[in-house]
Amino acid sequence: MALKKTPPPRKQSPMPSRVPPRTTWIVFLVILLLNFWLVRLLLPGAEEPVTVPYTLFKQEVGRGNVRVIFSRGETIMGRFKTPVSFPADGENYARPGGTAGSSSPEGAAVVDAFTTTLPSFLDSGLEEFLISHGVVISAKPIQEERGPIATILYSFGPGILLIAFYIWFFRRAAGGGGGMGGGLMGIGKSKARRYDQEAGPKVTFEDVAGIDEAENELVEIVDFLKDPKKYTRLGGTAPKGVLLIGAPGTGKTLLAKAVAGEAGVPFFSMSAAEFVEMIVGVGAARVRDLFKQAREHAPAIIFIDELDAIGRARGHAAIGGSSEQEQTLNQILTEMDGFSSREGIIVLSATNQPEVLDKALLRPGRFDRRVVVNLPDRKGRQAILGVHTRTVPLADDVSLDELAASTPGFSGADLRNLVNEAALLAARREQEAVHQKDFLDSLEKIVLGPERPLLLSGADKERIAYHEGGHAILGLVMPGADPVNRVTIVPRGQALGVTYQRPDSDRYHYPEAYLRARIVGMLGGRAAEEIVYGTKTTGAESDIEQATDLARRMVTRWGMSPKLGMVQLAPRDNPYLGSTWGGAGGERPFSEVTAETIDSEVLKIIRESHEKATELLTFHRKELDMLAEALMTRETLDEEDILEATGLPPAPPLDTGKLPLLNGETDQNGTPS
Repeated sequence: MALKKTPPPRKQSPMPSRVPPRTTWIVFLVILLLNFWLVRLLLPGAEEPVTVPYTLFKQEVGRGNVRVIFSRGETIMGRFKTPVSFPADGENYARPGGTAGSSSPEGAAVVDAFTTTLPSFLDSGLEEFLISHGVVISAKPIQEERGPIATILYSFGPGILLIAFYIWFFRRAAGGGGGMGGGLMGIGKSKARRYDQEAGPKVTFEDVAGIDEAENELVEIVDFLKDPKKYTRLGGTAPKGVLLIGAPGTGKTLLAKAVAGEAGVPFFSMSAAEFVEMIVGVGAARVRDLFKQAREHAPAIIFIDELDAIGRARGHAAIGGSSEQEQTLNQILTEMDGFSSREGIIVLSATNQPEVLDKALLRPGRFDRRVVVNLPDRKGRQAILGVHTRTVPLADDVSLDELAASTPGFSGADLRNLVNEAALLAARREQEAVHQKDFLDSLEKIVLGPERPLLLSGADKERIAYHEGGHAILGLVMPGADPVNRVTIVPRGQALGVTYQRPDSDRYHYPEAYLRARIVGMLGGRAAEEIVYGTKTTGAESDIEQATDLARRMVTRWGMSPKLGMVQLAPRDNPYLGSTWGGAGGERPFSEVTAETIDSEVLKIIRESHEKATELLTFHRKELDMLAEALMTRETLDEEDILEATGLPPAPPLDTGKLPLLNGETDQNGTPS
């Protein structure tokens, strides 16, 4: 039988020294000497008493120049009232400013505190002599002498404390095994938050709704974490990384927690921005520490939110790969290469900017799988509302299906906010349950903004009523227009009045006829003001901005201009963050001639839409007046109130083969088409 070779012992890395280097001790010594010199210079010690002859003491007592004395045995200590100039040889002395004695010789000391010795033959009449000349005989020493220990602490104490703090800080810096990982007060430690499913509320797929497609993509991950042998026995491995892509608020983080909850494993969550610090190397150290913690608790899930903060493509922000962001990204790439999926560690990440990520992150072996988390449809929104209203007492009139139909484009976070606002509003109204009106009022507050109390004149209110009435009338007579849900002349947010049109179903593509009809409706406010007052105001600013933006997209992105054809002339919007038009700038991908053509085509669409709006409102002037009068009276009208006030039916269905342009034709009801 062949003998196995014993592997050589692994070389242990030397423990970091916990003692400062020799050069540091020289610095310590210099600090102590400087500290002693500064203390002696700035904070001098107590004045030392001068020994004077007993004869001088008796004479000064006789002159009334002794203030106080203290006697201990044969030693007398005291203070003069007026300092005395006492020569070093002790033969003569003189009082400054006085006439007794000779003038102060060179080298004489000015004495304030003194000490002397009582003669051995004693002075029997000294006590009476002192009292008769007003000398105070003190029971306490006039001046405490500082001992040697106190002197040392007083002179060297601050420096010793400073050195002790430095040594403590040095040992803390070296206490974590060296490097950034454990030193510098743990600055290289990972800031990941661990969610223990046993300690806190468990999040499962039952808490996630409306994104069934994304859930189905992650069921395999859960199954692998529960029973890895099921896959590894056939040589298969689970993906190392799963990238969740979706708009903000769609539930990417909640979905990652649900995966950990279903699998029953630890969940480490950290934002990508928390890796990067001002100190170079900290981000890479935190990445190492995060993966180390995950290995210690494997199987586990690591969740890195907003991955684009550190995962942007390299080579653009810095030169030579020396930036902190690039070092952190390199460490993530290394760690994901360094662990095996058999360890039971899966990295989940979320982003809404997948186009900016480095290609090395997205290659197989790192983030193997990409899961798109879309905004929920109507059925999904109803399910999400059901999840968020579990603990909310609902009245009998609440219809989650109707609320789901009223909230197209809402994410899971938006719907949760809607439920919370409705609950707060119901509590403010002192109700026992949340009613449908609470949800609708909260939806209006979220979409249109809170009410803004403004003192408007009657003329201003009338002009606003005609402006909003113009939008509403066109929403009723334009084929395929979104139903007008509410019109109000109560100021909300930055608007003085609002017309809210709610689509009757979710839309995923938009015919050209529908887009042109929308622009006509946007310009209805300006057209109504011109018809009624024959003038223009600034109230149409937002309408003009939205109409221009939509017309420009039709021309530059969707190929709806006969002159320009199907040519992309503007960058594509980020599907998860919205518009990028007019954003970062840069050179235009077209010539000046094309730019002029774009402007011409946009102006043509706006002009034709304005003419169409003017013609329709002129034809329905009677209905416009009735709607404006109703708004002046009631200020806010719902859909039924609008139909009742105008006598008009809802908008007819859209004929996608016919553009709503001005052509002088009339439909079967006599309305210009």
